[in-house]
Amino acid sequence: MWDNPSLRCLLAIAFLHLLSLIYSQETGFPEEPGNLKCITHDLNRMICSWDATSSANLGLTYKICYTNSEPFSPVCTETEGKRADLPVAMGSTNIQITTLNASGTPLATETFVLPEENVSLIPFTPQILNLSADFSTYTLYLKWNDSGSVFQHELDASWQIQILYKETMETVTLINYESKLTGKDSILFWNWTSDIPLECTSYYVKIRCYINELYFTGRKEWSEWSPVRTVPEKDTKPNSAMVFPQDKVVLVGSNVTFCCLYNEGKSVKFMNYGSESYPLLRLSKWSSAIKVQNVNASIPSGTNILCSLVPDDLEGTVLFVGYAPDTPQNLNCETRTFITITCSWNPGRPTALYTKRQTKYILFERISREKVTCKVDELNEKHHCDFPVHANQKIYNFTLGASNPLGQAESSLLIDVNQRVHLETPDKFTVSTNSSTNAHLSWYIPGNFIKIRLLCQIEISNSNSEQQLNVSMAGAENSNYRARVDALHPYGTYTFRVRCSASEYFWRWSKWSEGKKLTTLEAPPARGPDIWRQRSPVGETLTVFWKPLLLSEANGIILSHEVSCYLRERMLKAYEVPVPLNSTEIKLGGNDCLISVTAKNRAGSSPPSRITSVDLPSDNVKTELAIATGNGIYISWHSDPNVTCGYTLKWCISSGSEPCSVDWEMFPSNAIDAVIKSALFQPGVRYNFSLYGCKHNGYQLLQNITGYMKELPPKVAPNFTVEETSSDSILVKWEDIPVEDCQGFLKGYILYFAKGEKGSSKTSFMEEGSPELTVKNITDLTKKSLRILDLQGKTSYRLDLRAYTVGGIGPSKDLYVVTKENSVGLIIAILIPVAVAVVLGVMTSILCYQKREWIKETFYPDIPNPENSKALQFQKNICEGNTALKTLEMNPCTPNSVEVVETRSTVLKIEDTEIISPVADSELPEDGSDPGTGSHVVVSYCPPIIEEEISSPPIDEPVGSSQVIYIDIQSMYQPQVNPEEEPEINFVTTAGYKPQMQLPINNTMKMESHAPTEEDLDKTAGYRPQANTNVWKLDSPDSPVSIQSNNENRSFGSPCSINSRQFLIPPKDYEDSPTPNNTGWSFTHFFQNKPND
Repeated sequence: MWDNPSLRCLLAIAFLHLLSLIYSQETGFPEEPGNLKCITHDLNRMICSWDATSSANLGLTYKICYTNSEPFSPVCTETEGKRADLPVAMGSTNIQITTLNASGTPLATETFVLPEENVSLIPFTPQILNLSADFSTYTLYLKWNDSGSVFQHELDASWQIQILYKETMETVTLINYESKLTGKDSILFWNWTSDIPLECTSYYVKIRCYINELYFTGRKEWSEWSPVRTVPEKDTKPNSAMVFPQDKVVLVGSNVTFCCLYNEGKSVKFMNYGSESYPLLRLSKWSSAIKVQNVNASIPSGTNILCSLVPDDLEGTVLFVGYAPDTPQNLNCETRTFITITCSWNPGRPTALYTKRQTKYILFERISREKVTCKVDELNEKHHCDFPVHANQKIYNFTLGASNPLGQAESSLLIDVNQRVHLETPDKFTVSTNSSTNAHLSWYIPGNFIKIRLLCQIEISNSNSEQQLNVSMAGAENSNYRARVDALHPYGTYTFRVRCSASEYFWRWSKWSEGKKLTTLEAPPARGPDIWRQRSPVGETLTVFWKPLLLSEANGIILSHEVSCYLRERMLKAYEVPVPLNSTEIKLGGNDCLISVTAKNRAGSSPPSRITSVDLPSDNVKTELAIATGNGIYISWHSDPNVTCGYTLKWCISSGSEPCSVDWEMFPSNAIDAVIKSALFQPGVRYNFSLYGCKHNGYQLLQNITGYMKELPPKVAPNFTVEETSSDSILVKWEDIPVEDCQGFLKGYILYFAKGEKGSSKTSFMEEGSPELTVKNITDLTKKSLRILDLQGKTSYRLDLRAYTVGGIGPSKDLYVVTKENSVGLIIAILIPVAVAVVLGVMTSILCYQKREWIKETFYPDIPNPENSKALQFQKNICEGNTALKTLEMNPCTPNSVEVVETRSTVLKIEDTEIISPVADSELPEDGSDPGTGSHVVVSYCPPIIEEEISSPPIDEPVGSSQVIYIDIQSMYQPQVNPEEEPEINFVTTAGYKPQMQLPINNTMKMESHAPTEEDLDKTAGYRPQANTNVWKLDSPDSPVSIQSNNENRSFGSPCSINSRQFLIPPKDYEDSPTPNNTGWSFTHFFQNKPND
């Protein structure tokens, strides 16, 4: 049996299978499920998947059992794949997955606990229903189904829409779109506008979805992207070269991209926008583009874009740049004829678009639902549109819409047509008359105004006035309207014009009609002329004057005046005086009469004006001054109770060589003043007036008045002369200024005078505030001379005389006058300086005589001649290396008194009878000549001697005590000391003048036998002042400071002469010092006596 090979093979397989089972129990079964993942698309069912290491056995199945809680029994299902569809449960789900073999034997079992947090919510992949493109607006339109029926309740959904372009599918933009799922399927729409023409390259679109369920605690993830959709028919190469966009209209300031499409194998040389070239952007192998930023408004014909291709091809397009329409401004609708309603508006900002791209306007009426397309001219500042009036409609609600390729705007207005009546301008206007006081007017207004009343305004104007007359009348249809104007003035010329509006609801006046002129007929003059009469000096002739009537009073053209003379109501004479004469003479023949004057025109005569010829006598008639007002003359008078018929003010105006023109003005009896105005009055001209009072029996002259309308400064300067001059006064005389040159009432004279030569500047002479200028105001007009006093003799004066009025100061006339010489003053001016000089000279001589010695010593001291002194005979060539120097030495002499000072043993004692010089043993040749080189010259003199011990010898000298002899020059000039008194000699180190050299005392005796070396000679030769200059005193020996000092050793601060006792070489420090201690001599010395004088 064991030899059978088949049996042995089966046993081997069984054994291997047994080993496999044992191994699987030890290490795990290969088909054991793991890595469970569950996702849901609708929150109702979830799809779970797992991993399992599959063996070669293909007959494996999986048994899935799941339960949501312990009390419920598990629900099981079997599946052949590693995927199962399970319900979504709240909380966690227990899932047991068992792997079964082909015979149904369990191979492996795994239990999973699936919490809700581990379930992923991933929506179904959305599907795009439609993708379309509007190439004119670069817009893509997208449509898709939101699959809302998958969910049982409302949810918030988010969508991501991705736009791609070019062949490489580069992302252009990623847009988020929000929507709400309502539990049923809905179609969603979305659009997107590109900044690149859609023709330039291919565009692609895809979408995905995200569900935001707030109560689902699992993971929420985006769905898969939908399949890519492409813009239809534009994803292949072009058939011919073109430039896009074609004839595009864009807003000012936009950024525009232009692309040039060309066949494969060609290329673009350049692309221009207008005249400017832009860098190329390659979109694909058959498309290139340029980008233009912030475009400006184009010209009416647009801006050209050119694309030049290789080898020789040129394509292009046009871009129109402008503005969207502005909101119609000041929309106004009104009717003129009740046939149409005219709406007008201001278009606002120009759009810069014309022809077929210009703004289009539509007038829409909402009540009648009727609209009208308006034809407007884009270049006009104001636009109009007509809308028909409907028979039974009063209220109109208009909406005016404006649109162009870049946008649209609208404006609305609600009106009552009866309240918006603006009539046309009245036409066919005529004016006629058949009277002197009225006129008839007629005009025509087009339109149907039967339902309203009209209000018309008639304007009446002439040269003096203007008035307006309102006339209300019933409306009519295409009718003439008439009116009558009364109360016109006879023979008046008037201009008429008319305008109309609605009477009940006033809106606006129509425009004025054209003006028509009319002159009314004549009528008799309204009143008689103003008259005056003037009797001749003899009294036989009476001149009658009258004033022409005004046009408003003449009522026509005055042809003549009739002058009549009546005596007791009986006409004696009558005169017909033609125009333009305004006066006539009447021979009285010694009889007074009543004068009557009437004016005549073609329509008749005026009422008569009467005046008597009687003149009443007048006594003591005074002349008063009138007041100028600038535009007239103010005159006042006292009221006269006897005046019963008024006052008459008469004046006469003369103009050049013509005779005086009489004028007058009448006032009532109660008047006491008046302002007389006349166009003939001139500033600066004097006028004489006569005031007459009208009494019951005639006219009487009451007073004379003179005055000016406006006073001006005098026209000329007064003529003045110098009558007399003296050394201190000038007498000036002047003449009156003629009345015609005064130009006002003279108020006085102003005399200016000051020192001045002829030809000096007038400006400087009249300078205000000048101390030399004197002004005298002469207000007494009776004075004709003036004496100017307190002047200087033999001095030139400038005189300036001016007259002045209220109107100002007139011109000046000036004279130059030289006063006479003052002889007494000249004599005094000479004698006083001479006397002062003599007195000063005498006083100076007396004082100098008294101080002659001091002056001589101070200013002229006796200075010895150094050339006569052998002690100062220095060798001339001292700088040429010769060591022979001449030094100052002294010979022994017998002093008045000598005091021996005890010193240390090393110090030599000075004998009473002589002073030994360090070189006393030197022999002097008898002839007094200079011995040879190295010899010394000895000079004999006997000064007092001061001994001083030097405690510290110089380092270079031998050790030992030394003594230096100082000479006090000052003591030579002090008073001799009493022999009984022995003054103490002070030992000082630096005080006084010390020209002597310092020598070792213990070496004095050796100097005779020891020849001096060159170094010794250098140390001892020549003139040596004291070393310390700080102790130099600038006091003179005779100064109070020097005299009062008890120090006998005080000396000069500088070398000085023995005889003069004054400084010869002041130290440099004291020369430069601004504050010296003392000066060489004081002015007080001049008044001080010396002690020895």
